[in-house]
Amino acid sequence: MSDENLGVKSGPLVSVLIPTYNRAEYLREALGSAVRQDYSNIEILVIRDGGDRIDDVIRQCNDSRVVFINRDENRGIAFTLNEGLARAAGKYICYLGNDDLYYRHHVGTLVNALEDETDCGVAYSDLYRTYCRIRHDGTREVLSKVVEVSRDFDRFVMLYFNHALHVSLMHRRELVEKIGRHNEELNVLIDWDLTRKLCFFTDFYHVNEVTGEYYSPVGESDRVSVQRRKDANAYLRNVLTIRTTRPPKPWPKIKDVSIILLTEQLNQQVGGTLASMWRHTFYPYEVYLPLPQADLARLDVGMPNIVTVPVEAGASPAERVNAALTKCGGEYTAVVPNGLPMREFWLEDSLYSLIESPLRREALELEDSTDELWAVVSETDNLRDARGRFPGISVRDSLNAAGIKVRRVQPDEIPFQFDQLLCQSVSAGKDGDWLRAGRILERIAGRYGNELWMKQRAAEAYFKAGEFGKAGALARQVNDKRPTVDSLLLGARLKRLKNEFREAIVLLEEAERILEGKELVWT
Repeated sequence: MSDENLGVKSGPLVSVLIPTYNRAEYLREALGSAVRQDYSNIEILVIRDGGDRIDDVIRQCNDSRVVFINRDENRGIAFTLNEGLARAAGKYICYLGNDDLYYRHHVGTLVNALEDETDCGVAYSDLYRTYCRIRHDGTREVLSKVVEVSRDFDRFVMLYFNHALHVSLMHRRELVEKIGRHNEELNVLIDWDLTRKLCFFTDFYHVNEVTGEYYSPVGESDRVSVQRRKDANAYLRNVLTIRTTRPPKPWPKIKDVSIILLTEQLNQQVGGTLASMWRHTFYPYEVYLPLPQADLARLDVGMPNIVTVPVEAGASPAERVNAALTKCGGEYTAVVPNGLPMREFWLEDSLYSLIESPLRREALELEDSTDELWAVVSETDNLRDARGRFPGISVRDSLNAAGIKVRRVQPDEIPFQFDQLLCQSVSAGKDGDWLRAGRILERIAGRYGNELWMKQRAAEAYFKAGEFGKAGALARQVNDKRPTVDSLLLGARLKRLKNEFREAIVLLEEAERILEGKELVWT
């Protein structure tokens, strides 16, 4: 590519990482979308992870900014990304799948956000999920483009699942030194492992703009991320590995949790409780096991993040808590009896309420706590104060005696309120109650953010309910700020109902340009 075709924008160097394996027919388009960025100060690291030769693709690209790392051995995407990061020289890092696309303004938009609009270390944009049919010759026929997720950053959610896709992401290079290398034992969810670790150290800035697309074949897909989800046990191992990963401290954005597991002896039930805890806990934690040395010598579990605390044989529950508390390193501590039932959010509901509470002298019982199996989470300093003043009595009594209010979590305090309402809107739609679905979605947009995404969905719900005035007003608000294929098509349908055919044609033509890739990718 000649210099006259390069963009005119300049600024800090950005490193674009493109790992590739057996996708030469798609890599040509992906690489083309990277070199055509209107932000010119980039280096593009194409890392071949074995598989088909791609020398001709690199040669035909003919761009001096492309760095080709050519390796015959297939080592996996985590290893490949680490190899690229070791060579990357940019102030910022971004990622491009070898079968995905950047629009021309992708890099420039995210650089501008990180340089001028926020002090966050990470920015991410929105993407089209491009549904396509794979033809016999391997080419792709685009069927539709949908913005399926346009979610504002939520740290608690990010600890549970990823909502900032790899292709949409840009982060400061210096953060890699804090979070460490990609875990090369993982073979799926590499992007979530990255974003989850990043959120220990920085906030993310959401740019409400579509700057690229990722492809999603209809029917059977050969994507590694799809194929490796088929083995449920292997997939779960990846999830649990990611959830229990603890990057090096200090963590400026996340407070740690210590869990004291109380048991009189090491037995089979302890193993079951630990396994259940490992499976159902997504907030960062360490488990403290206060047991006699003889029991600790027999301890054989594969679960990470366990801290052993030797105590005398016959030590009382109060003595075990006091011993463990001297070692606890978290800002919050949960005291959990062996055998406590554990399900999804068993700890996080109460913990979230405690973190968000403006009151400092309170503790929250866990959801399945009973008088027989009493469990609580507290600020560690409060618990230490209570145990220091009243060391010989139960945890519950010592908290009460120290004036620390112990209570149950209230329904409106639990996390994922947005997601619960979103599920209610989906359920209402399945029942055919589109009016209720629209009202729920409007309520979400007004109270829980994610405004454009929710208004788009509310407009679609109102349209199905026959509330065309409400649908039209919301569709216009979305199209004025960030038109997408879906919002443009909905706007056109509403214009047609009002016999405003000229305006409908304009909207349809804009949607067609996006679908065909003429407007945003190559011009």
